[in-house]
Amino acid sequence: MVSKEVLKKIRKLEVQTKGIVNTLFGGEYQSAFKGRGMEFSEVRAYNYGDDIRQIDWNVTARTGDPYIKIFEEEREQTLMLCVDISPSGTFGTLNQTKMDLAIEICAVLAFSAIKNSDKVGLVLFSDHIEKVVPPKKGKTHVLRLIRELYTTKPTGKGTSIANALSYINRLLDRKAIVVLASDFQDSNFDKQLRITNQKHDLVSIIVNDEHEETLPDLGIIPLRDSESNREILIDTSSRKVRESYRKKRLSQKQELNDKLLKMKIDAVEVSTNQSYVQPLMNFFLRRLNRY
Repeated sequence: MVSKEVLKKIRKLEVQTKGIVNTLFGGEYQSAFKGRGMEFSEVRAYNYGDDIRQIDWNVTARTGDPYIKIFEEEREQTLMLCVDISPSGTFGTLNQTKMDLAIEICAVLAFSAIKNSDKVGLVLFSDHIEKVVPPKKGKTHVLRLIRELYTTKPTGKGTSIANALSYINRLLDRKAIVVLASDFQDSNFDKQLRITNQKHDLVSIIVNDEHEETLPDLGIIPLRDSESNREILIDTSSRKVRESYRKKRLSQKQELNDKLLKMKIDAVEVSTNQSYVQPLMNFFLRRLNRY
C-alpha cells in the first residue's frame, strides 16, 4: 500500500515534469536519440530524379514498370533507467537529496520517452540488483516507475556500478538508451562502462551535492560513511585538512570526467543546489550538434 505522502510526491512530480517536458524537452529528446536505423516501409512507382540504387528489381521485373523501395527511420526505442539507490544518495544539504534529484531527472526523461512512444524500464541497484521493472509504454507505467523510485529501500549497503551494468547487458538483447544515474562513489567499473557503451547508447547522470566538495570550519567533527557506516573524527578547523579534502574530491571528479570523455560516453553533471534544466538542455544541444 502506497502512503498518502508518497502519492502526493508522485502527483507533484508529475505536474512539475509534465510542464518541463511539454515546453522544453519533448522535441529535444526525440531529436537527440536517433532510432535504431532504417526499416522498409513500402514500394512506389519510380519518379524522375529518384535514387536508382533504391529500385526494387523484383517488383520492377514482375510489373514491367520501375518501382523503388521506401525506408523509414525505426523510431521506437527502449529507455532503460539504471538508478543507484545506495545509502549515499540520501545525502543532501539544501532542499533535496541526491536521490530526489535523480528521481526528478529520471521522471523528465521517462515522460519524454513515452511522449515519443518509446518503452521505459527501470533497474534499481546498490551493491546488487534491488528491483527490475521491464520496459513498457504509457503514462500509467511511468507513474509506477516513479513509485518504485520513491518506495524501494535498498537492502545493500554499498554500490556496484559494474554489477548493475553487467546485468543490463544480459537483460537487453537489442540496442537501447541506458541512463545511468549515480553519484559514482564506486570504483572498478571501467570494463562494464566500456562494454555497455559499445552495446547501447549510454548516458551518465552524475549527481552531486556541493557540500560533499568542501568541508566547513566546524572544529573536530565526526564523519560517517553512509555505505560502510565507518566513522572517523576530523579536525575541520585545520586549513590543511580542508584543502586536502577539497583537492581529493576535485581529483576524483576529474578522474571520472576524463574516463567518460576518453570512452566517448555522454555525461550530464547536476547538483542539488542548482536547477538541472540547463545541464540537461546543454546535453540535448550537444547531441543535436553531433548529428
